[in-house]
Amino acid sequence: MAGAGVAGVAIAKRGDSPSAQWEAPAASAAPATTSGAKPVEESATVESITLSATGDIIMGSAPNRLPANGGEGFFDSVKKGLASDLVMGNLEQPLTGDTGSSKCGSPPRPNCFAFRSPPAYAEHLKDAGFQLLNTANNHSKDYGTAGYRNTVEALEGAGLEHTGAEDQITVVEIKGVKVAVIGFSPYAGANNLNDLDAAAAIVEKAKSEADLTVVQVHMGAEGSDKQHVKPGNELFFGENRGDPIKFSHTVIDAGADLVIGHGPHVLRGMEFYKGKLIAYSLGNFAGGGKTLSSNGVLKYAGILHVSLTKDGEYTGGKFLSTYMNTTGVPTRDSKNERGRELVAQLSESDFGDSAVSIGDDGTIKPPA
Repeated sequence: MAGAGVAGVAIAKRGDSPSAQWEAPAASAAPATTSGAKPVEESATVESITLSATGDIIMGSAPNRLPANGGEGFFDSVKKGLASDLVMGNLEQPLTGDTGSSKCGSPPRPNCFAFRSPPAYAEHLKDAGFQLLNTANNHSKDYGTAGYRNTVEALEGAGLEHTGAEDQITVVEIKGVKVAVIGFSPYAGANNLNDLDAAAAIVEKAKSEADLTVVQVHMGAEGSDKQHVKPGNELFFGENRGDPIKFSHTVIDAGADLVIGHGPHVLRGMEFYKGKLIAYSLGNFAGGGKTLSSNGVLKYAGILHVSLTKDGEYTGGKFLSTYMNTTGVPTRDSKNERGRELVAQLSESDFGDSAVSIGDDGTIKPPA
């Protein structure tokens, strides 16, 4: 079985972080970071912790398509909505200077997209409250292995955790609860979502290293017509981008407590499988410098909140709608909640009896 010898377990302790809650904390409440965190009392009993997650994040594309003000305030509209005990996102670009090895060549090939933002932009992620970024996707090596190394250095320099390299299990400790996060995609250098035996093996390994196991996965075909999840493998420009349902069920069977999907650039539905939540795609969260299309349904996304006990029991969840404005800046959609409506409709359409139930306040409940 491939992947049996799993390496690279990174453990980062995060002590007291904002308490699990659905209402955003007061503006003065700062997100947790590794520095200055208070140690957790061994005798403390934590009923549950709350995780939040987003879909695709591109802050801009140097040198000519970067956000205004050097990216300052880029996440201001969504910062309160992100706050939780562990804030995660899918970083779909390298943080690097020009390494001279763009995948699109020089001059760039037509219809090829290579994105990069300055390494200093890692601080914008930190300021927004992000604590862990997934790099298992099709853009993390847009500027080659050197660009990827620069990304890792930038994230670590800002005190941010990351996951997504092959055989990498990243473990963070929150209020005494160890959470393992693993990134998957169909691309070289990442855990392969199309090798189900290897996927099960690394999830089983993660389960032995932590209390909770979260899977981040870049899966599925792309485009405004790809909102629905159907059985079978999804192909895009000749790439096998996995069987989202089979993969998600496989990793839950192996011990995963939560599956967070992204990649199709649109929102998709959510279901419960064996009591575990699967979010098949959280959409385009940010496309700074107009790097991602904001036409039609491509602009809608959201922030997923999930509360779990130490033994993996789902105790609550919420979906907060967002959208990308005309320049690709993530914006809270608190007035219309269009993303929430889309997820509710798609869940019912695609999953029937296993679909999530989403209330008018965004509360996510298992099927009755």
